[in-house]
Formats: sequence, structure tokens, C-alpha cells
Amino acid sequence: MKTSKHVLIALLQFTIISTQAQVGIGTPAPAASAQLDITSTSKGLLVPRMTQAQRTTIATPDAGLLVYQTDGASGFYYFKSGGWLRLVAESTYPAVAICTQMWMEKNLDVTTYRNGDIIPYVTDQTEWAALTTGAWCYYNNDPSSNAVYGKLYNWYAINDPRGLAPAGWHVATDAEWSTLSTCLGGASVAGGKMKVTGTTTWASPNNNASNSSGFAALPGGIRTNGSSNYFVDLNYFSHFWSATELIPTPQLAFSRYIINSGGDLTQYNGFAKSFGLSVRCIRD
Repeated sequence: MKTSKHVLIALLQFTIISTQAQVGIGTPAPAASAQLDITSTSKGLLVPRMTQAQRTTIATPDAGLLVYQTDGASGFYYFKSGGWLRLVAESTYPAVAICTQMWMEKNLDVTTYRNGDIIPYVTDQTEWAALTTGAWCYYNNDPSSNAVYGKLYNWYAINDPRGLAPAGWHVATDAEWSTLSTCLGGASVAGGKMKVTGTTTWASPNNNASNSSGFAALPGGIRTNGSSNYFVDLNYFSHFWSATELIPTPQLAFSRYIINSGGDLTQYNGFAKSFGLSVRCIRD
């Protein structure tokens, strides 16, 4: 009988604490600012684990809901502004300040959109050329190129509403590329101030290269939509997409390129959106 009374008293006490004040687990004095204070030096907090399909079928999730996805782009996801977002570090990309802008210091190499959805990795050339949705690849379908040059993306990945750039970043518009070019002294010299020196990555002669801006452009080449010799320009050109499409020719988009033989940063509008180019992002 005493045991029953003690259990009842303990339950009543817990109910009073949990409904009227903070709840402490592993601590008799929960923090005043916390409704639930869990203290431990040997165990952690385990949130619900589920597949992507299970996560997306949660009915009317509240803002701030947190789960752990076990498949696909696994990791923590939280619900905000009507959609699921992957909980990741703000950025793993080193940044460089150039005049009034903050640029990534290396080429993008993500495999998921900002919300965690997977971007298709497409190696087959016939499939690649026919795409009207986002995709990425390695130069020459060689994963070893990623460590130096990053990935190549078609323009549809850039324009996807799920966001190609990590949180806090966006793919630079043509106007933002123009701002960078002007800041570095104009198109005829800006490229030299942006590309790394030497001929380890750039083919000789790598003229006018100083990288005085810190941008550290690398010649990652391009993937075309042709049926043969579709990976070209490695070590000779840096090709960068902009987020700006060409109007009134909607199948094309603006890009910029730097070449090994000169110091120009050249605006170009002749690439189809199905081409694969490098991507640099700029801070929001």
C-alpha cells in the first residue's frame, strides 16, 4: 500500500511540474528559460527517424518540427515556411570579399538542393542532352576531378525553385558578374585578377594571372549537349553560369568565361541551358 501511495505521489508531483513549470530530466533544477531541460554526460536526445517518403506524408506539420531522415540525403530536417529544409552548417565554403561582394572561393559541388532533395547525377550523354530539369556531373564523368574543379551543372539546376546554392548564398546574376568585373578594373583585366597563377591547373601560358582578387578561378571545362567530344576546355577555360537567362531566346542563358591565354572576363550568351558549367555563388 505504501508503494502505491509513493507512486501516486510521484506521478502527481511530475504532473504538477510538467504542467505548471519546467520539466527536468537528469537534473532537479531545470533551467528557467527551458520548458524541458535534459542533462546528461553519457546519452543524447533521439528525435523521430523516418524515410523521406514518410517525412513528406506528415499531415500539416507545424513550423519547427524536427525529424531525422534515414535515406537519400540523410540528416536532420525541419519544417519552415511551408516546406522541409535540411539542417546543415550555414556554409562549408570559404568566402572572399571582393569590393562590396562576398564570393565563394571555390566552385560549387553540392549534390542536393537546399531543401535536401537529390539533384540527379547524369553520366549518359543522350540523357543529359535531352534534359529540361536539373542535373550535375563530373568533368569527363571522372569523380577525381571534383576535389579541384567541383561539379558541372546544367542551367535547369540553377533555376530550380528548391535552390541550388546553400543557405545564405545564391547563384550570381549577370548584373552581379558585371559588378565584379567593373570592380576589378573592367572586363579586359578582371579575369587575370581572378585566376590562380602557374600552370598546375591552367594550361600554359596562363597569361596575366595574378589572383590578386582572391577569387581563385580554376579551368574546370564544360559539358556540351553534343553527341561526341562533349567534355571540352579543361585546363583552358573557366566557364561560370549566371542565374540570368537570355531574353527573348529562352533556351540560352548568360555565362562568363576566363581563358588561359588572356586576362579577360568575358560575358557570353551562346550556351544552351543543357550545357554543364561550373557555378560560383555569392552571399545573399
